[in-house]
Amino acid sequence: MADQTPDSLTVSYTEGGIETTKELDKCILSRGAWTTILYRYQDWDAKNSCYGKDKYTIRRYQKRHGEYQQKSKFNISSPDQAKQLIVALQAWVSE
Repeated sequence: MADQTPDSLTVSYTEGGIETTKELDKCILSRGAWTTILYRYQDWDAKNSCYGKDKYTIRRYQKRHGEYQQKSKFNISSPDQAKQLIVALQAWVSE
């Protein structure tokens, strides 16, 4: 088995022939033995037969023996929370 790379990691998930979590984009924040990735994704809404609103998650992986294992995650719960994170980070990095 070939070693995994950060580019091969995904939050996409298929169950019963339906992609229940659809990855829309990702931004690799750090690479190496510890890799951090910010994902943009949508969940399948079975009740309405469509994908829901965009969601965001930050995942932290550790690479051991050529494979990445997820060690932690933080889900950004709303667009408002995402905007608050942006404002705080912009203020901190411009200090």
